[in-house]
Amino acid sequence: MKIINPATDEVIRELEEDTPESLDRKVEKLRKGGSQWMNVPLVDRVETLRRYSQLLKDETESLSKVLTAEVGKPLQQSRNEINGARSRIQWMTDNAQRYLSDEVMTEAPGMVEQISYEPLGIICNISAWNYPYLVGTNVIVPALLAGNAVLYKPSEYASLTGLEVARLLQKAGVPEDAFQVAIGGPTVGEALLDLPLDGFFFTGSYRTGKHVYERVSARMIPCQCELGGKDPLYVADDNGDIHSVAVATADGAFYNSGQSCCAVERIYVHEKVYDQYVEEFVREVKSYRLGSPLEEGTYIGPLTRKAQVEFLEEQVAEAVKYGATLRTGGKKAEGTGNYFEPTVLTEVTHQMSVMRDESFGPIIGIMKVADDEEAIRLMQDTDYGLTASVYCSDRERAERILRQINAGTGYWNCCDRVSAAVPWSGRKHSGIGMTLSHAGLRAFTRPKAFHLKQS
Repeated sequence: MKIINPATDEVIRELEEDTPESLDRKVEKLRKGGSQWMNVPLVDRVETLRRYSQLLKDETESLSKVLTAEVGKPLQQSRNEINGARSRIQWMTDNAQRYLSDEVMTEAPGMVEQISYEPLGIICNISAWNYPYLVGTNVIVPALLAGNAVLYKPSEYASLTGLEVARLLQKAGVPEDAFQVAIGGPTVGEALLDLPLDGFFFTGSYRTGKHVYERVSARMIPCQCELGGKDPLYVADDNGDIHSVAVATADGAFYNSGQSCCAVERIYVHEKVYDQYVEEFVREVKSYRLGSPLEEGTYIGPLTRKAQVEFLEEQVAEAVKYGATLRTGGKKAEGTGNYFEPTVLTEVTHQMSVMRDESFGPIIGIMKVADDEEAIRLMQDTDYGLTASVYCSDRERAERILRQINAGTGYWNCCDRVSAAVPWSGRKHSGIGMTLSHAGLRAFTRPKAFHLKQS
């Protein structure tokens, strides 16, 4: 399997893909050794994961260069991702004892009712390439804290980073027979679904997630799917500083070249502030520096996947054909690499793919609305339900709007944000299950009820 630098089209390295036989050997190793990790006291598992976090800090610069080389993320954004992963690990390790320890629910004379949170066993994590440290942390760290063994398949576009994760976990003290890595593309991913594992946790597209869920459903084991989104944002008429709103929301749409599950994917603006907002937004986007991800100051790097360039060009062509106005960008940048110009379209409609289908790139459509009710109707007009954002001066107004949107996360005066303290979940085509928060820690356990009667 060739690892290709999306900025230069050069082959960085070649890796040997797993086979069904090598996967069987890895599962056997996890099955034999996983019970030993489960029996390590929780306090010691916590310290092991804290050491892993410290190793991430110690090696941030070299890890960032590996990440940037294989996914094309600007170097500073790679550093930011690793720092963000460490922040999530801190919350998880700080709260593991509270949420994974046995919990006494009622205690009366002669009877104690208690919950014990037992690990699932061996879980499979089929992960994503856009934020391999963050997305991996959401699954790997709570799974290990809960006492599970993990078979981890990084995306074929982020395999070198996946191997670095394994190296540092083992250096921190996670036994090799409690954490194994599967290397390969779709064929290996398909083979994983046939393995006798105790839970599947997938991050990726709706199409693939639906396939994973259907393939393992008959076995009646936990299966969580964190999928994509077409996340809407509404700019109301009572914002006092349109310039600041435009700058913040443009970042929400274009950070990591728009390759974020919770990136802003469509924007609705009240007609009273529409013209000013579009002017400020386009000015901000035009200021973004597109170039080598290794150069400090680059904001837009190459897209990780070459095929996405053609998909974005098709979205632009269709939108312009049916009446959209191209304000900036709209095509592949000249030269080598998977570069696409940051693109803004206005006069868009919901008949256009750019307002319906997940773009996952540096492109946005902006639509004028007459009032909150029209904004709500359009924000709800989607198969997805990951996040939704409202920018306005009145919190009560924002909450009223957000409570009508069928999405797992609501933002007021912010966007494209994830916190370990609250659940991360999708609705409709954005997935099933959740990670992060106390619920995300317990997602990797099987609660067992104890009725303890004193004789």
